[in-house]
Amino acid sequence: MKRRSFCAAALGVAASGVRAADGTVLAQVRQRLADAPVLKGAFEQRKSVKGFRNPLVSRGDFLVARDRGVVWATREPFASALIVTRDRLLSRQADGTVNTQVDASHEPGIRAVNEMLFALMSANLAVLSARFEVDGSLVGKEGWRLVLKPRDAALAQWVSRIELDGDRFVRKVRFAEAAGDSSEILLAGHTTAQVLTPDDAARFD
Repeated sequence: MKRRSFCAAALGVAASGVRAADGTVLAQVRQRLADAPVLKGAFEQRKSVKGFRNPLVSRGDFLVARDRGVVWATREPFASALIVTRDRLLSRQADGTVNTQVDASHEPGIRAVNEMLFALMSANLAVLSARFEVDGSLVGKEGWRLVLKPRDAALAQWVSRIELDGDRFVRKVRFAEAAGDSSEILLAGHTTAQVLTPDDAARFD
């Protein structure tokens, strides 16, 4: 359940009509995205679970470091943190207690999910296009939208479809999980940096 909590932890302008599966749109989306080693911001996640009438809402902040990974820090309704790197997935309570730690080198499925989460938050289109079938469109002068469907079985067991909306940054992520649940994540307040501060670097430890 902790592994799912991240995703379970991301445009009123008419689309231009440009669509492609040949990489043309991906190249244009890449040009529109900000290219920064460090990205920070806030999130609001609404998760719809079968059997529950109202969505589960959580809020917090995120940190993406190109060379380290993603920190997904929930502030409401309960404080916790999920740290995702290429090699591990770690869930930590507010007091520092570790709830879950998974070594991705021992579980190929977790490695695939970690790479996907990292690629989503950093908008790494090369990784996304390797893991997913991608359909995309440009929106107005600055926006874009991508629809992702998993290529490999490890991801398909967990997610059936992902939709991304953005401009210079990823603004919205929608997950349709294979089990029937769904999530919508709104990302805002983006700031960029060239290097991690010492405090932010310590969040990965």
